[in-house]
Amino acid sequence: MTLEIYPVVLDLVRKLSPYLPVLRARSASLGDQLERALISIPLNLAEGAYSRGKNRHARYQSAAASAREALACLETAEALGWIQPLSPELTALFHRVIGTLVRLVHPRR
Repeated sequence: MTLEIYPVVLDLVRKLSPYLPVLRARSASLGDQLERALISIPLNLAEGAYSRGKNRHARYQSAAASAREALACLETAEALGWIQPLSPELTALFHRVIGTLVRLVHPRR
């Protein structure tokens, strides 16, 4: 796979994995939702890289939506007072991943 964003996505997943037990301790459902979203990002990206046509577009769209969902899980946990705000570096990494995935879905012409 030649997508340069793929190792960045895996880095994001690695850096977010410590949040899983923290969220599960407060809400099993929110922890599970974060886990499903994190798993979905690289899997859909990888599948999209080897898909064609509308399937490729759909997989990249799913990866982008899952990345935004993962961020929303963490924003919700922060709003509930369960975690501290994400570091600026982690926030920037999220925005890089989401921005790249959105550009894969909607390439500039």
